Amino acid sequence: MNGRGFVRVTAAILRRPDGAVLVARRAPGRRLAGQWEFPGGKIEPGETPEACLARELDEELGITVTVGQHVATSHHDDGELAVELMAYECRLVSGELELVDHDAVAWVAPARLRDYALAVADVPIAEALSRS
Repeated sequence: MNGRGFVRVTAAILRRPDGAVLVARRAPGRRLAGQWEFPGGKIEPGETPEACLARELDEELGITVTVGQHVATSHHDDGELAVELMAYECRLVSGELELVDHDAVAWVAPARLRDYALAVADVPIAEALSRS
């Protein structure tokens, strides 16, 4: 990865009973504004990916989750920032979705995820979900 910066990021795969997964659209004024992503965030120093994901979902969506198994990892380098994105299955424990860093959310069947303008790093995750 040749980017000037490197960041490790987590992503939540939250599913409804019908199999639809949650995606969220980045709000105006934020990096990647208007693009859809699996919610999550940047891993802080000394933090595990699982702890990061639980913290980020609480901060950004107001929900408490249990983090389960690793689903997939993607890598993307746009020349300025190299991203390692690790996706994990999550189960909603409590809370109602509140939008802080996003301006919309959608529950989407895995086969329809490519109908959304996904952030580039999220595309391989979506492809892995649509194959499973």
